[in-house]
Amino acid sequence: MSMRSFHTKSVVAGLLFTCATLPLSAIAETVFVKYQGNVDLVPFHCETITRSSFINRLCYDQNEEYVIVKLNATYYHYCEVPAGMVDEWRKAVSMGSYYNVHVKRRFDCRINRVPSYE
Repeated sequence: MSMRSFHTKSVVAGLLFTCATLPLSAIAETVFVKYQGNVDLVPFHCETITRSSFINRLCYDQNEEYVIVKLNATYYHYCEVPAGMVDEWRKAVSMGSYYNVHVKRRFDCRINRVPSYE
């Protein structure tokens, strides 16, 4: 094996190890949010939801109290949502029902402060 081939394989192995050990939140991901545009999810804690037919993903930035939620195939955002409410939402028997009663129309980003990530 040539020295160049060995070096290339070492660099690739190092990159693979680094990517595999990074926390998921450190890997850049941007999603298109209806009524907002592109949002970088780096500051959010996101989880894929498999127990709901309506809610597919829930992302929350606790510092900014900012929720990005994927309803069916579309991302929406909600502003000034307290952490306790997000915890209750995650634990709700029906996440869709919880959303309809406690979140929808209550944390509208047209009324509440939209965080600025600059």
